[in-house]
Amino acid sequence: MLKRLYIKDYTLIDELDMEFYPGFSVITGETGAGKSIILGAIGLLLGNRADSKTIKDGCAKCTIEAEFDLSRYQLEPFFTENDIDYDAGDCIIRRELTAAGKSRAFINDTPVSLAQMRTLGEQLVDVHSQHQNLLLQQEDFQLNVVDIISDNAQQRSAYRTAYDEYKQLEKRLIDLRVAIEQNRKDEEYLRFQYNDIQSANLYEGMQEELEQESETLTHAEDIKQGLYHADSLLNGDDRNIVEDLKSAIQSLQSIEEVYPKVRELAERLETSRIEIKDIATEINDGIDDIDFDPARLDKIQTQLDKIYALEQKFHVGSVEELLQLQADLKTRLEQLDNSDEELADLQKDVEKKHKQCEQLAAALTKSREQGARLIEKEMLQRLVPLGIPNVRFQIQIEPKELAAQGADKVQFLFSANTSTALQPVSQVASGGEIARVMLSLKAMISGAVKLPTIIFDEIDTGVSGKIAQKMALMMKEMGDNNRQVISITHLPQIAALGRSHYKVYKEETQQGTASRMTLLNSEERVTEIAQMLSGDNITDAAIRQANELLNS
Repeated sequence: MLKRLYIKDYTLIDELDMEFYPGFSVITGETGAGKSIILGAIGLLLGNRADSKTIKDGCAKCTIEAEFDLSRYQLEPFFTENDIDYDAGDCIIRRELTAAGKSRAFINDTPVSLAQMRTLGEQLVDVHSQHQNLLLQQEDFQLNVVDIISDNAQQRSAYRTAYDEYKQLEKRLIDLRVAIEQNRKDEEYLRFQYNDIQSANLYEGMQEELEQESETLTHAEDIKQGLYHADSLLNGDDRNIVEDLKSAIQSLQSIEEVYPKVRELAERLETSRIEIKDIATEINDGIDDIDFDPARLDKIQTQLDKIYALEQKFHVGSVEELLQLQADLKTRLEQLDNSDEELADLQKDVEKKHKQCEQLAAALTKSREQGARLIEKEMLQRLVPLGIPNVRFQIQIEPKELAAQGADKVQFLFSANTSTALQPVSQVASGGEIARVMLSLKAMISGAVKLPTIIFDEIDTGVSGKIAQKMALMMKEMGDNNRQVISITHLPQIAALGRSHYKVYKEETQQGTASRMTLLNSEERVTEIAQMLSGDNITDAAIRQANELLNS
């Protein structure tokens, strides 16, 4: 429920701070007084597009703020999901516009996007204008009305879950068919690629291993000469470092008793001698292992050339990438080999889920048909007192292909005369009739669900005083049913039934023309309604009639 509206420096409003109350309220005022300005400000809180030109002349920014009571709306999940502080009794939504064209939105002082503001706003305020009557042309709106009255949320949820699963399976089936078809077109080429890589008998680390062996064989003579020279120095006949170290150790050991310090040196030399002896042995063994083998070198180079060619051909840089490509090709070929079986299994799953959707859709249709009969009956009860005595209202439900909302095409049919055939309501109803249809629908819906604050913007356009009073009674009924309903009206019959009565007017100030809004007391209401009845020249008869309307 809207508790308070604050507007500062917005078009003709320098500052407005107004409290609102539960039930049915009315807003009156002469044409051009600023009622549309207030609606425009509320629209900004609902996420509507902003225009810096709406900022009051000479001001740097404008602010629109509204305070709501959320205790009846179960909106805590929205605040949790968006990490916004939640207070059921006091929620503040604020929009700021700057002359530089910047717009900022806040919910409980937390900066939010316009999309977030719009999502919350749509659940708090429903502004019903003549433009919204166009909803009657939309099948989704008509279907939603039927679903609300049918109270079929559980059936819709079960169907939607099954339908989403069906569409996912159907997409997988389509994707699989496309993939199989493409793979079959490419099968010969895929097998050629796979066999080309497989013929190289690749394994991880193969390229590095072959490149190292090739390097060794290419420089075999240089390697062997280096090893031979080292072996000669370490263990040769003319010079033998290992034997020299042994002699040195023996010399040190011979003086250990008279010079104990050399014991540690002798031990260290012995350790070095053993290590050098092992190295010399490995070098000597290496001399025998290294031989230039032209045939082996040619074989290695052939293998490397094959690897390099494959890497260049498939635009990769390593054997590991080639192995991954080989594995991918194998998977595609195996999928192709098993495609018929996989396709048949998936087709069965799709058909099974489609059948389940049809069964759930049928249950949904049944609930909608029952709800439609209730709507038809109640709409007649509401529209006849609103001045359409011969009205016929019928909801046509026709089958259609499975869709996200079910398998039903819903259309509201209407006729105001017994001699006129039923046709879609948006095509045959007049503007005044459509307004009464929409009011009746919203009154009916308000009894079924917790609608947000409803603002009716001149819904009484084109109707007579007697019918206007009936419409006012319907809005009052909605307000009395624990709802907040606000009607912007030019008709005294509607204004008189409001629990709270606000007046919008213009005032000349030193800064120029300003729009004001005030809550009228009992005496001011009499004067305002009398003026609506007789114009600026308020007569005694108008005063009496105003009192009669208020007392009735």
